[in-house]
Amino acid sequence: MVYWVKILYERKQYVVNFDRINAFCYEQNGRVTFWLPDCAIPIVINPQNNHQDYQKILTYIERVTGVELEDAYWVKIIYENNEYVINLNCISSFCQEANGRITFWLPDGTIPIIINPVSNPESYQKVLQYVQKATGYSLY
Repeated sequence: MVYWVKILYERKQYVVNFDRINAFCYEQNGRVTFWLPDCAIPIVINPQNNHQDYQKILTYIERVTGVELEDAYWVKIIYENNEYVINLNCISSFCQEANGRITFWLPDGTIPIIINPVSNPESYQKVLQYVQKATGYSLY
């Protein structure tokens, strides 16, 4: 199902298929960032300046994280004091280091997510479970 949304950002109008967005980031200051597919341009929506579009994003995130979707595996991960909502099905590689940390890179962005099993055990387990379920390989 295609989920098109019109967003106003920096005096430009974007019409974006949210079903092609692979990650959203809730920042500490309340802003939400997402990256446009195929070009890695970040869109940063501030709830104080653009409440209507901010609500559109929250509605979409609530919709996709509340149900099991065939082509999506959305998880919430805390990383560097921000909350990321990521479709792990769109991640193309996972790297586990000797110290146990897991690194993966957000599609359509250049941001690596590094999850430590000690400081972020809940998110770490979510990623381990996803890798096992999706690939059949274990990072344990």
